[in-house]
Amino acid sequence: MPADPLRRAADPPRRTATRPATGGPATSPVEVRRSSRRRRTVSAYREGDRTVVLIPARMSEAEERRWVTVMLDKLAAQESRRKLGDSELAERAERLSEQFLDGRARPATVRWVTNQNTRWGSCTPAEGSIRLSHRLQGMPEYVVDYVLLHELAHLLVPGHGQRFWQLLESYPRTERARGYLEGVVAAERLPQLPAARTE
Repeated sequence: MPADPLRRAADPPRRTATRPATGGPATSPVEVRRSSRRRRTVSAYREGDRTVVLIPARMSEAEERRWVTVMLDKLAAQESRRKLGDSELAERAERLSEQFLDGRARPATVRWVTNQNTRWGSCTPAEGSIRLSHRLQGMPEYVVDYVLLHELAHLLVPGHGQRFWQLLESYPRTERARGYLEGVVAAERLPQLPAARTE
């Protein structure tokens, strides 16, 4: 009996892979779902406490890893765009201090400011005040968390000596966040091409 050309071949058994997230919340597991119906598109969404990434079945392991990272960063940026107010920022600072600094850094105030265009954040230890640049809004959560943690560490150690960097060693995304911010600065320094004219 000839095969029915309109009948789609059944998907191979769905392969799922669970791994620690590389973007978004540090403890969020990631589940990768492959589908033969999916040709080129990749998508991702949060499902409870996990992130689900949907990819074409034919993707290699290397492509899968790359796309998981891209999609986690995208989701994190979208979530960060839902702007955190000053009170949410203060709650986040308290949580980060508990998690990475044994709760020793206790700022009096944490707020967004619009007058910091050359710095990502600043701290005045004598007043216990932390200010983050509004330019961080819309960046991935792990980047905002890194800058916030950096300023929290300044409440304990004012300078950038060895003791200061030891405080940040426990944050697993320090190097990645610093690389992201360096990339933003480098991109801002690139010469801007003139806008294309429309006739």
